[in-house]
Amino acid sequence: MAASSLDSHGLSQPSYSLRRINRPFTTEYRIYFEQQENTTKNDTDSPIVKNSVPISPFHDIPLYHDMEKGILNMVVEIPRWSQAKFEISRSKSLNPIIQDQLDGELRFVKNCFPYKGYIWNYGALPQTWEDPSHFMHDPAGSTGRTRGDNDPLDAIEISPKSIIPTGSVKTVKPLGILCLVDSGETDWKVVVIDVHNPLAEKLDDIDDVELHFPGLLDATRDWFRWYKVPDGNEPNEFAFGGRFLDANYANKIIKECSDAWERLVSGRAEKGDVSIENTTLKDTPGKLDPDEIDLPPGEDLSPAPIEPEVFDGWVFLDKDSSQLGYSRGSLLGQPASLCINLDVEK
Repeated sequence: MAASSLDSHGLSQPSYSLRRINRPFTTEYRIYFEQQENTTKNDTDSPIVKNSVPISPFHDIPLYHDMEKGILNMVVEIPRWSQAKFEISRSKSLNPIIQDQLDGELRFVKNCFPYKGYIWNYGALPQTWEDPSHFMHDPAGSTGRTRGDNDPLDAIEISPKSIIPTGSVKTVKPLGILCLVDSGETDWKVVVIDVHNPLAEKLDDIDDVELHFPGLLDATRDWFRWYKVPDGNEPNEFAFGGRFLDANYANKIIKECSDAWERLVSGRAEKGDVSIENTTLKDTPGKLDPDEIDLPPGEDLSPAPIEPEVFDGWVFLDKDSSQLGYSRGSLLGQPASLCINLDVEK
């Protein structure tokens, strides 16, 4: 059985570990997930920890930490205030966390004033899938008919003062949801909070977020609308008129995407480029024998050097103008950018 402990809520907490391969901020960087396995001697009840078992954070970590209480697991990909676009790889075997690329270059989100990197802890809900064969019709009529983005559901964790490292598995509760339309694809964002945060007891729905975190929802919508503009893209759109929907609606979407994931891993849905390889799901077509998996040795290497302006430069967006902004340092010469880019002084 998997090694586990009881958290402060009395819930069983599986023990996950990470195996990092190569240097951060390189195309070869990988973060693999492993789960501790216990066994018991015949003459004692004391568990003995065996070797770690490789798992997929997409498929092997349960969605529900406690289904009865509605508590979920969240895999953190990007810590608050950081810019490297880490994500669970949907196509690589066992779905390690990698750094996303844009036009062959490692992706770092720009600091779009007044936001420094990601303004929450950002990640994914395991065992969910936004099915690209499923189309959604926007009730507000502004974004038309959009398909799922072929990824796990995204989650934004809003605990104040917390910066959660990449690869952490947190227990969270859903509070609401926003429907981003990104490049014509449905890209839901589930608003969650770590159940261990003292404020979690006061937050049960999206209205509670506005009450206790005034301005955060507006900032979240603004962030998602503009964050791709410095890279030459048009501002993103939102279904439902950009409204944040309540916890009940969030749970409805989570259930739909959980059902879609079950069809995916059971072979009842077209998987396309999604790897469904796993080590815990019996009788699924992607089930692997853990003893036959040979991951490279773990490494604890320093990040590759990155130019300071990647982290410390700021982009100012002229959100009301139809004219291109100008830059001191470099002009982001895309018609949709509307940017002024201030590089770090050298």
